[in-house]
Amino acid sequence: MERHRNDIFAPIDVDHVLERIAGGNETDVYRSDDHRFVVKLKGELGSRNVASMLADARRMQRTAGRFAACLGPRHAIPTSFVLSRDSAGFVHALAIQPYLADARVLASIDWRSMDAVQRRRIGRDLRHIIAQAVSCLFRTGHLPDLYGRVSASAAERQRRKQLRYLPERIWSFLVKRTILHSQNLMLTAEQPPRLVLIDYDEVRQSPLYRAIYFLTRLMLFGRDLIVIWWRLERR
Repeated sequence: MERHRNDIFAPIDVDHVLERIAGGNETDVYRSDDHRFVVKLKGELGSRNVASMLADARRMQRTAGRFAACLGPRHAIPTSFVLSRDSAGFVHALAIQPYLADARVLASIDWRSMDAVQRRRIGRDLRHIIAQAVSCLFRTGHLPDLYGRVSASAAERQRRKQLRYLPERIWSFLVKRTILHSQNLMLTAEQPPRLVLIDYDEVRQSPLYRAIYFLTRLMLFGRDLIVIWWRLERR
């Protein structure tokens, strides 16, 4: 794992150095030295305007609370936000969550190594989470991202936004990334284990983009219910 030094980590780390443990479509994820927390940073959303970032942080806090309430305490974790200034002078909203020791993202699980009882339990939880996400969309107009993407660095994220990667991204979105390949749902090491959503970001694009995205996701949920039955619940 890479270690990164930045003044932005001052609220949670004395020497301002944290270990990067993951990355998503917009976010880099770091772990605190005591392994108690993860810190999520959207590096491209910084601003020199403190008032603007405070408004953003409050909106993100409301969104996280909304999604956590939709999924319920069994499938959600707390998320807090703090404003911090990076080494270049830009203010960011850091998201801070508990670190889930020994938890695994669904995309990393070998389903063949799991017994039928465990698979069926996870299948029931996934169907419940999908139903709650759909209910959230129709009640609030917002949909939590149950899928997610992985990135090795900010440079890789920028590179994959190039037009030549568009066919690959569309193919991944529509075909490869089923709910069982989720990067945003983790299976905890508790007994019995539970599924938790770790990403509480809202879709920031235009209303038209969101309408198309949400409609597509609803159709893909139908596909994923079949995948869940076939891979996890079929006897």
